Amino acid sequence: MKTISTRAIRIVILIALGLLAPAAAPAQEPTANPQEPKTGTVELSPIMSESEVGQKKKFTAMAKDEAGKITEVKASYWVALPPDSAFADESGMVTFYQPGEIKIIAVVGSKPAFAIVKVKPASLNRIEIDPVAGPVMAGGSVKLNATPRTSNGDPRNDVAVAWTSETPSIAIVDAAGFVIGVAPGKATLRATAQGTSNTLSIEVVPNPVTALSIEPKSSNAKTGDVIRLTAQAKDNAGAQVRNPTIRWAVSGEGAMIEADGGFVAERPGSYVVTATSGNNIAVATIVATPRNIERELHLIGRASLKEQSAEQWIFGNFAYISTISDNLLVYDISDPAKPRLTETLKFDAHTLNDISVSADGKIGVITREGASSRKNGIVFLDTSDPAHPKVLSEYTETVTGGVHSAFIDGHYVYLTDDATGSLRVIDFQNVKSPKEVARWQVENPIITTGGIQGGRYVHDVQVKDGLAYLAYWRDGVVILDVGNGVKGGSPEKPQFVSQLRFNYHELYGNGWLSGAHAVFRYKNYLFVGDEVFPEIFDINSKQRIPVRGVLHVVDVSDINRPRKVAEYGVPEAGSHNVWVENDILYMGYYNGGARVLDVSGELRGDLYRQGREIARHWTGAEDGFRINSPFAWGAQPHKGLVYFNDINSGLWIMKLGAPRTDTGSTTEPGR
Repeated sequence: MKTISTRAIRIVILIALGLLAPAAAPAQEPTANPQEPKTGTVELSPIMSESEVGQKKKFTAMAKDEAGKITEVKASYWVALPPDSAFADESGMVTFYQPGEIKIIAVVGSKPAFAIVKVKPASLNRIEIDPVAGPVMAGGSVKLNATPRTSNGDPRNDVAVAWTSETPSIAIVDAAGFVIGVAPGKATLRATAQGTSNTLSIEVVPNPVTALSIEPKSSNAKTGDVIRLTAQAKDNAGAQVRNPTIRWAVSGEGAMIEADGGFVAERPGSYVVTATSGNNIAVATIVATPRNIERELHLIGRASLKEQSAEQWIFGNFAYISTISDNLLVYDISDPAKPRLTETLKFDAHTLNDISVSADGKIGVITREGASSRKNGIVFLDTSDPAHPKVLSEYTETVTGGVHSAFIDGHYVYLTDDATGSLRVIDFQNVKSPKEVARWQVENPIITTGGIQGGRYVHDVQVKDGLAYLAYWRDGVVILDVGNGVKGGSPEKPQFVSQLRFNYHELYGNGWLSGAHAVFRYKNYLFVGDEVFPEIFDINSKQRIPVRGVLHVVDVSDINRPRKVAEYGVPEAGSHNVWVENDILYMGYYNGGARVLDVSGELRGDLYRQGREIARHWTGAEDGFRINSPFAWGAQPHKGLVYFNDINSGLWIMKLGAPRTDTGSTTEPGR
């Protein structure tokens, strides 16, 4: 089988799909063997078919010459798209890992042929039912929540759950899982979907509630504020009833209230909240006013790059910027209005991705992908002279296939290995001789090297307080104990703590590469950004790349049971890297530019619709790689300024203006 570069194949497929001009094809574009008959047409069989997650299907490519005669020429390359959803081996055998519409492409010579497979989601493995807090009172009600899951743990929200009560004389349940206690006793409720079922036992007790009220009875809030309402229930003797069964409801659109009495408004307005227990009803009112927290982002300085930028790391008076090429750029930012290039370091790489510096500012780590030597891994830098870093050593031994992200914690580097989709831990206490001390991975299959093709792929890692948070692409978020003590883990022996999975096909539909991309822990929240790209694209193209993706807000107060409580999504834009400091979230939102978000207090619901955005800046530029097209990668606050890096337009140094006064004016930032 002919060996060709991934980029060459990607360009051939882009040309075949009409997404790239043929002139962009490189010299290593696969071509037909001169001794073989010239290929006229190629047909795939079957051209349309169906399958299911976990199954395999064999495809054949039939080539005909220009006269229409069948030849013996075999396909030189097979690919399944999106590549994180299926994998095609060199024989045309395709394995399906995710549901959706999968494109199969075979290349014979330089001629591609296409087939479509509609892949159904995996069958249900179990149904999880959330427990009910305390007994249900006779005449009271409670809403049950059930999550159907496949064998790998993915939620199936597209599956209807049927509810039945096996003891209707004690409790009844409707199709929505709404339970009403009928009489005291033990009741068994069953959830069923696609031949899988689970039961929940509840206790129904006599309802002693004769009086009901809500505290506070009235309140004022800004949109996005969470108001905790409490139902005060009393019996005939006036004594407080413990754990009363309460059903909450809110009138009008633009606000929600959850089962624990947590209220949040997305829109300004007056809302009536109702609490019900049996025949007892209480009401409270809430007036929500606009959040009105917008501030200006003032441009202080900018470094316009001649190439596409990737990651940044700001420390002291210096900014390190990696590139989607082989250069690391060093800028002196002691005068932020005039960043000055002090050094350009060149490495053997197609992409220098992550760059970070140790807490003491003495050691830097840069990750590499696409090295011509096929020895990628990481490079350690001496940054004691930050204006002119020097190479100290490199580590490639077990991570030659490429490293996307790395995180320094003490004398350990936690890095993502493209080739195996695993987490590696490198000890650099002796920086001249770094060594791998641990490896951890999910148990999903991996078929080939090359990042997200056909299986697991860890994309980002952050370590804080002895816990490692992994953005594990289609496997969602994984939390490991690497020294916290909750599971007896250490950097040398990471131990699994918990995982939260998302159903990316349900979130984004067909034809998208999508998964958990970035993680950032702040207070009791973990911010998880999805990265969502077209199933095939060329990052080096001058054409606009459509992207999607939201930022999930996960409550990790109970580290063993992380749960999503909110999200932040900019319409028609795609999330990327995040940094949170002093209750303000800064991020690069790709085609949405630079974004600043208020994450103070408790977070629930849709943060964008609640008006929690503080500021935004369009990072497109006339001198950008893609003209006037923002593609903001990330953000980092530093010394009272905010540094936003954009793939297309370089480094933006900005200052967040003062909050608006009651008159609507703002204070211009000082230098």
